[in-house]
Amino acid sequence: MTEPASEPRLFERQLDIYLRARFTLILLVTSEEERAIQSIKSVCERSQRSCIAWDLAEGFTEVLNDGQRPGTARDAVTALEQIDKTDTNTVYVLKDFHEAWNNPQVKRKLKNVAQRCKFNRKSLIVTSSSSKLPDELRDEVVVIEFLPPTAPELDDVLNRIIQTPGLKIKVNLTSLGREKLTQAALGLTAAQAQRVFAKAIVSDGFLDDRAISLVTEEKKQIIRESEALEFYPASETPDDVGGLGVLKSWLRLREQAFTQRARDYGLPSPKGIALIGIPGTGKSLTAKMIGGLWRLPLLRLDVGSLFGSLVGESEERARRALRLAETVAPCIIWIDEMEKALSHGGLDSGTSTRVFGTILTWMQEKTAPCFVVATANDISSLPPELLRKGRFDEIFFLDLPNRAERAEIFAVHLRKRRRLQQDYDLARLAEASEGYVGAEIEQAIIDAMYVGFNAGREFTTQDIADALQKQVPLSVSQRETIEHLRSWLHEGRALSASQSDAGEEPQPFLNIQLNP
Repeated sequence: MTEPASEPRLFERQLDIYLRARFTLILLVTSEEERAIQSIKSVCERSQRSCIAWDLAEGFTEVLNDGQRPGTARDAVTALEQIDKTDTNTVYVLKDFHEAWNNPQVKRKLKNVAQRCKFNRKSLIVTSSSSKLPDELRDEVVVIEFLPPTAPELDDVLNRIIQTPGLKIKVNLTSLGREKLTQAALGLTAAQAQRVFAKAIVSDGFLDDRAISLVTEEKKQIIRESEALEFYPASETPDDVGGLGVLKSWLRLREQAFTQRARDYGLPSPKGIALIGIPGTGKSLTAKMIGGLWRLPLLRLDVGSLFGSLVGESEERARRALRLAETVAPCIIWIDEMEKALSHGGLDSGTSTRVFGTILTWMQEKTAPCFVVATANDISSLPPELLRKGRFDEIFFLDLPNRAERAEIFAVHLRKRRRLQQDYDLARLAEASEGYVGAEIEQAIIDAMYVGFNAGREFTTQDIADALQKQVPLSVSQRETIEHLRSWLHEGRALSASQSDAGEEPQPFLNIQLNP
């Protein structure tokens, strides 16, 4: 049984109930041992219990002791024997004890002591960074997840730094700036937040709204260290993405969906979208654009890095990454090429299937405002349960761009390269690029720039047209694949991300003529 504890007061209430109900063996999953022990101490103070910690290095140490203290013990079995001899209302916090319980003698002794503790009001709390348990202990242990600090807790951390005796810290934070600063630190542990806030103060000599960007940069590095999540800056805008008018309108309609005003109105937070379609049509760019449009942190979930060599390690990594994402919320979770990331079979003893199930269940049951953007090129590899209603708010299909979209894509890439679109015949280029995707259009412009650069002149419309003619677009080289994808759209399984173009043939790739 695993219970999350998303804030200290909830955790403390939860722990107090477990102690009063005589839950004698508790696994507390946390990477913040010091903060967790402080919360345990608070519960013991209010309930008039003693609290004693034990570790392999120092043996027994007092956290809050008003009763009988065990004798000296530097190994796990002796520690359990000493605890068994005491007869007081005490909570024992066993640090790093999970390192010892692979020993059959330790497992048996732990089980015996935990069963006898029911009769003398003693409880054992094992702190660990993993929820992995020996099979023999599963029925004896209740698991609690102690999550990273919330915004009010981080504000308390900031307060303690500002009010440190002997330090004169100049604070020029507005109330909104302070709120944004603590929001920016969400997802960090209390110790990490303390270091980041201190660094901001030391760097500038005072604390103002500029510290927000510094905290965000530090947070990127810490999130990267989680291995499975990668932080992307919100640098793309709708102007950087050509076409996709229907999708952009859908996104703009939900731009304020994560605000307090939307919650007060009664709107639920959007769940996410699936972007299915032809390679090179801008699915990954669209995911980045959503982060910029909604001004939310974009976290890319690298499913490949979730897999570990130990039994249960992969599922634990998946749960840890998803918990971190929920802590950072509201945010956008980007799963790129999910048909590869979530492919599962029987060649890995079911590990990929279990990881897939963990992510799938989270997508269905999550309550935190995490908007999932999943992209895929090959729909045949996607399990049907992934795309059923309830996982996503909408499934969009990104088709070959029509004539108007191609002209817009040319304009976007010319602007990115500091060229004026008026200097080029966009109508001619849009006509010449029938059947080309955005990535191929961008490459044609780059190829034309090389021609102009080596000739010592500005590249021209003709240079771009020549570069297009030299390419073999995907609509030719993968004609059957594209026909299959389009038939999937025409069956009504997805919504087209683009406005229809009545002036263009429905199968543009059939009309392409290549130079011999």
